[in-house]
Amino acid sequence: MKFTILRFDSVGSTNTEALKQAKLGAGEGLCVVARRQTAGRGRYGRVWISEPDAGLYFSVVLRPKIANRFLPLITLTAAIAVYDALAELYGLKPDIKWANDIHVNDKKICGILAEMTESDGGLAIALGIGVNLKLSNFPPELIETATSIEAETNRTPDADALLQTLTRRLAEYYSVLNDENGAEKIRREWARRSSYFADKSVKVKLENETITGTTRGLEENGALRVETDGGEIKIIQAGDVEMLRKV
Repeated sequence: MKFTILRFDSVGSTNTEALKQAKLGAGEGLCVVARRQTAGRGRYGRVWISEPDAGLYFSVVLRPKIANRFLPLITLTAAIAVYDALAELYGLKPDIKWANDIHVNDKKICGILAEMTESDGGLAIALGIGVNLKLSNFPPELIETATSIEAETNRTPDADALLQTLTRRLAEYYSVLNDENGAEKIRREWARRSSYFADKSVKVKLENETITGTTRGLEENGALRVETDGGEIKIIQAGDVEMLRKV
């Protein structure tokens, strides 16, 4: 996959712009990058703080050829790419929190959001990635739950170097996903990088209930398997998963 970079000083949301470009017929690999977002968002419409030059904010237009049931694996594919880029460039030891957050030292450093649209060219996905570069990208009240590359390495990261490495890794694993048995390969690569894959004590907030239990791997589409305290296996397609700390 080749990338075409479309840069903005400021946009409402790189995902919104990528979805707009996809509807206009943008090809796979269009990469919308902004120095600042005024309406950045995460899952469930949550705000993603996007101070000027304090984070890497970008979205890529994808036109996957995989079966629809495997589309959720695109988020996992992106998480693998972010993990490898942070490890390669900064020597960090990330963890992938199911399904779309990257943590370092139990604090969030990156969020991922994939959104779909239809265009004349068929199904398109805007894959948005936001990485905290500097401490200034979040307010003091989030200091206990969020971190940045600057905070973890004591040096100011180069956003363009990270973008180049991250998109290279993304192209690599996206190609794997589209290959024969790609879904299985992506699940295996994700499992190697995530402590949430198996035997993790978690609390899961669903739309109408909250459950606690232990993770037991992934379904073929990337859904999380959780064995409840009562011994029932729950398949989590969407929800907030939190690690349960031992007292």
